[in-house]
Formats: sequence, structure tokens, C-alpha cells
Amino acid sequence: MAEMPRKLTVSGLVSLLQEVVESNFVAVTVEGEISNFAAPASGHWYFTLKDSGAQLRGVMFRNRNRLLDEPPQNGTQVVCSGTVTVYAARGEMQLVVDSLAQGGQGQLQASFEALKEKLSSEGLFAVERKRSLPVFPQSVGIVTSATGAAIHDILNVLRRRAPDVRLMLRPVKVQGEGAAAEIAAAIEALNQYGGLDVLIVGRGGGSLEDLWAFNEEVVARAIAESVAPVISAVGHETDFTIADFVADLRAPTPSAAAELVAKNRQDLEAHLDHLIIRLHSRIDQSLSLVAERISGLEGRLKLAVRDFTALPDDVADLEKRLSLAMRAKMRQYVDRLGMTAGRLDALSPLLQLDRGYVIASHEQGGSGLVSAEDLKPGDHLWLRFARGQAHTRVEEVD
Repeated sequence: MAEMPRKLTVSGLVSLLQEVVESNFVAVTVEGEISNFAAPASGHWYFTLKDSGAQLRGVMFRNRNRLLDEPPQNGTQVVCSGTVTVYAARGEMQLVVDSLAQGGQGQLQASFEALKEKLSSEGLFAVERKRSLPVFPQSVGIVTSATGAAIHDILNVLRRRAPDVRLMLRPVKVQGEGAAAEIAAAIEALNQYGGLDVLIVGRGGGSLEDLWAFNEEVVARAIAESVAPVISAVGHETDFTIADFVADLRAPTPSAAAELVAKNRQDLEAHLDHLIIRLHSRIDQSLSLVAERISGLEGRLKLAVRDFTALPDDVADLEKRLSLAMRAKMRQYVDRLGMTAGRLDALSPLLQLDRGYVIASHEQGGSGLVSAEDLKPGDHLWLRFARGQAHTRVEEVD
């Protein structure tokens, strides 16, 4: 190997490293867990091979992986054989895999499943223990990195949708050694501070190893013991962490968590706007209806005034017509009375008296007698003449 010069270019240093690595690791067999697996259209497989202490990028080209029945899944323990190279374009060491044998579930995945089963049996995932978010949160606690993209996404959403909400950030490490303990301590500290309506606990996306702090038992128990409702906002949409199962609500990203916090307020504002629009519409309809009714009443009132103005003339006309009708009726009655009187005169017995007849009766003014059989000698009679009366006694009856 050539003697190393005092000053190197980046390309020169990477070339030296490549020479050292590729000349000493011509063929290696490595066991580890698959994560970040990707199979683009080129047909090559790209993944990370890792264990609890380190990780290494790996690639298996199409002419090699086509010999396998199916691609490995994230979390699968595998044994890879191949060569170690240095990818000069990025200065990264990678394992070029010639053969791959699946060896069961990975250590991290096994730990995840074991903790999940343990906490589930304790009831920490139960639906009935999950709490609803407050309708109008006024203060929100945030547990995340102060320099990551997550806090910027949360702030942007809340400033736009709920600018009056008070925010309290508790910055923590979100990956690496000690991250889980910091996250759990931050959740406890915010609850001790009090006055917070909801907590957002999370980070941006990453690999399974990057997100592992949110799969630790200490974080899960801190979320379960939180007085304020907790939204888990770890930036991954397809996979779940233990924190997602324990939290009162899961958001696929930190931005989505902020939108959930501000959602109720926006819904209320939209509902109020809708009610105001409906109220204005109802008022306009009512006013239009009242205006139509007033217009109708005004028309009727004008007709009534016109009729009232013409009332004296109508009364005079009616009086005249009534007088004429009464006169006509009186003439009819007089004519009918004359005719009836004439008929009565023609039938009156008094008319016969003028011809020399008399009316005989037992009593003065009584009914006239029509037969001598009603008399006997000595009876007293009253005789009515056309003019005057006479009292007499019967001497003989024939």
C-alpha cells in the first residue's frame, strides 16, 4: 500500500478506505435484522442490516435476488453472504450481498411484540381507558426535539389554525441512548406543571431504530399515567409504535396532531358561520313575508277607505230604494186589504139586515138562531136590525 500523503482530498481518502476495506473483506457472512427495505423498479434490493448496536447498508442486485422466492420483510432476521465495499459517491461502507437466508424474526421486532403483548394484557391499550380531546383546548404541551422538523410543523399548523392556543415545549432527545428516559421525564414534568389541556408527544419519521425510543416501556407507562390526554405523533403512517397503542389518540404525523388539536375550534367556527348564514337567510325571508303582508294590508286599507268615502252616497241610495220599496209594499197591502174587505162585506150577514132581515138570538150579541125548534113559548129573544136591537118574548112556536 502506498505511503499516505500529508494532505488528502476527499476522493483520495475514500479511495484509500475502499482499498483497505475491499482488500481485507473479500467474503464475509453477516447476521442481522432487515429494516428500511426497498425494491425499486430497477429490481435491485436496498436495505439496512442491523442489530442492537450498529447498522450497515446493504444491497442485493437483481441478478442475485431473482434466485430467492420472495423478498425479506422488515424485522426479519437474516444471514447474508457477500463482500464489503465502500460506495465512493457517498463515502459509505456497504455490504454487497450474494446470498441471503431468512432466519426468523429480528431482535427488535421480537422485543416490540413482547412488550406489546405485556402492556396489552395489563389493559393499557383498552379503548375504554382512552380519553377524548377537550373541545376547546387553550393550552398544549409538546414533547419533541427543539431542532427537528416536527416542532416546526406543529407550530406552523397551530399558528395558522389556532393562534390563541398557549404552547409549552419540553425539548428532548427523540432517538439514541437516553432518549426514552428523557421523553418519559418530560411527560411527567408537564403533568406536574399542570394547566395543560392536551399533550403532543412525537417526532418526525425515520427507520425502526430511529423510532425505537417510542417503543420503550418507560415511555408507554409515562403516557398511560398522564393526567392530560396524549396524542402520539410519531412520523410514520403505516407502522405503529407502542406509544401509538397507549396514547389516547394516534396521529400519523406531528402536523396531523396539531390539526387534531385545532380541529374542534375550526369545526365550531365553520358551524357558527353556517348558522349565521342560515339566520340571515331566515331573517330575510321573514322580512320579505312581513313586507308582503304589510303591502297586502295597505291595499285592503285603501279599498276600505275608498268604500268608507262612498258610504254616505250608498246610504242615501239605500234609503231612497227602501222608501220606494216600502211605498210599493204599502200600496200592495192597501189593495189586498180593500179586496179582502170587499169580499168580507159581500159575505157579511149584516148586509142582509139592510134588506129588512133581522138576527134573532137568545142573548144580546149572541149567535143567530136558524130554526124554530130551538124556541118555546115564553123564551126571551134579542132581535138585531140593521139599525138597533129589540127585546121580545115568544108567545107561540109554529
